[in-house]
Order: sequence, then C-alpha cells, then structure tokens
Amino acid sequence: MNKAIPSLEINASRQFTSWLYEQKLSLIFTTYQAGKIFFIGLKPDGKLSVFERTLDRCMGLCIDGNSLYVSALYQLWRFENTLEKGQIYDNYDAIYLPQLSYITGDLDIHDIGVPQNNKKPIFINTLFSCLATVSETHSFKPLWKPPFISKLAAEDRCHLNGLAMRNGEPYSVTMVSQSDVAEGWRENRINGGCVMDITNNEIIADGLSMPHSPRWYREKLWILNSGTGELGFIDLETGKFNPVTFCPGYLRGFTLYKDFAVVGTSEIRDNKTFQGLPLDETLATKKATPRCSLLVIDLKTGDIVHSLRIEGVIKELYDVAILPNFCTPMAIGFRSEEIRRVITVE
Repeated sequence: MNKAIPSLEINASRQFTSWLYEQKLSLIFTTYQAGKIFFIGLKPDGKLSVFERTLDRCMGLCIDGNSLYVSALYQLWRFENTLEKGQIYDNYDAIYLPQLSYITGDLDIHDIGVPQNNKKPIFINTLFSCLATVSETHSFKPLWKPPFISKLAAEDRCHLNGLAMRNGEPYSVTMVSQSDVAEGWRENRINGGCVMDITNNEIIADGLSMPHSPRWYREKLWILNSGTGELGFIDLETGKFNPVTFCPGYLRGFTLYKDFAVVGTSEIRDNKTFQGLPLDETLATKKATPRCSLLVIDLKTGDIVHSLRIEGVIKELYDVAILPNFCTPMAIGFRSEEIRRVITVE
C-alpha cells in the first residue's frame, strides 16, 4: 500500500496579489517545523510566485541591505542578492546566493539583527538565555543576558526569543518568563512573559502571555502577545499592552511596512506547551479554528485586509520579512547545478 505524500497548499485571499503589486514588495517566511524557507512574490503575468528551499530548522530572518540572514539547525547563514538593480534572471529580480555560514551548534537561534555600528550579526541565543554574536573561533560570543539569569547554561531557562532593534542598535527583548532554572519558563506561560530594555536592564512590560517578535516602528514598541493571539503595542509610560488586532492562531513572525503589519500565525501544537493558554478560550468564544497563515493588517484600522493561507504539511511558521522593491525573489540551493555557475566578482 502506497503511503500518501504530504500535500501543501498555499492560497492567497482575493486581493493579496494586488496588494503585493501596489506596495512593490515580496515576502519571505520560515517554517522550522517543515525546514523550509519560502519566497512569495508575483510572476510577470501577475500570478502568485512561490519559491522554496530546504533549510533544516530555519527560524530567524533579517534583511540588511543586499544581505539576507537566516538561522538554521546549527548554522547562521548569510545570503547575498547577486542581481544588480533592474537585472532579471529567468523571470526573477532577486537571487539570493549562500555566501557565508557560521557554525554555531544547535543554539536554538530565534530573532536576528544587524547593528549599524559594526554590521556583525547578533542573535537571540535561546538555549543559553542570552543575546549573542558570531565568533571566528567559537560557537558564539555572549553580549548580554537578563540580570536574573545567574549563569550561562544550555538550559533555556526563560525562553528568551524576540529582539527589537531601535535606531540600528539592539533595544529590547521578549521572554516567556523570568525563570532562572532549566526550562522554568514552561510553568509560567500564561502570564509570566515580559519585555525588557537591554540598555538599562529594566522591565518595560510584564504579565504577558508568551510574547514574541518585538519591533520598534514609528516610535512605538510593537509585540505579538502570542498566548492571547493579539498584535499590539506597549505604552512605554505605563507598561500596559494595548491590543490592536486578534489573529486566529499562535503568533510568531512580524514585520511592518508603511501602514501595514504582516504577521505569521500557526496552528496550536498538540502538546502541553501550547495548551491551556488564553488563546484557546478566545478561539472557542469566536468559534474560530487556529490557522497557519500570513496576515496583512491595516495599522490604521486594525483590520485583517489580506491573507496567505498555508495548509497541509506546514502547520507552524516562525519569522517573516519584507523585501521592498523586489517582485519575484528566489534563492540558490546548496546542491543545485546553479550554485556552481553563479560566480560574482567584487
């Protein structure tokens, strides 16, 4: 008896492709659950372009000029777009070539940033509960850890996960709890989450439910309060979380562009970590089923105006990034014939 091949369906809402065209952008998202990175854009005929590559446990994304950083199972990759402005290759207007890889070991790297001062990537080292950077001789170099973390240990004590950059420098982080014991965050998922300012070690907001993806944008600190399914921002004076939009799913992955936010939602994993959250009750009240998708939200109204539904083998997303001014991006595979032929000269 033949085993059924897992299917994958990606369906755009009616005006999603028009939105991509009007905004002159494309999207990238990662799914560590399926080990894939996807490039979403428009073909020359206006139809949706979906291009994917396999990358084991890919999670964090960061666009820095012509560079694309992606975290994987035991590496941090830098890809470079090899096309000049206006160039087209096989109908693609951006081709990301793997250029450099740092071997980090399995640090469970989450969010990534690139500071303006030295252009050396930094990342959330979730396993060791710290902010770190790459090293030429070691797996990583720690830069900062929460003041309540008593030592660097491979214990994922507080589930540090999100990083917000402000004016080109690291500003704040999210964590699921303030625990200082191995995997202690698992007992504090419902309301133990907080956002911390790493420049002064002060708590910006607490009482959150599994917060992720902090982003500084238009003088506001935005976050995903994943355990409640809400996108919102923090009042920096009071520390209050102000919800803007409820999204039907577990939230991870968040980027902003002009008057829009693009948010990733995931189905709720069938284990204790993702059960019993406030999100469950809200979904039941709204008679909604959690979905795996990218949602485009109008920041002026809080309305979900467009969506990209992902069904089948992919059930969880981690990060999403916007590529402005590119319509049809792709990436060169590590074992493809193309990687032998794409040669660039500095």
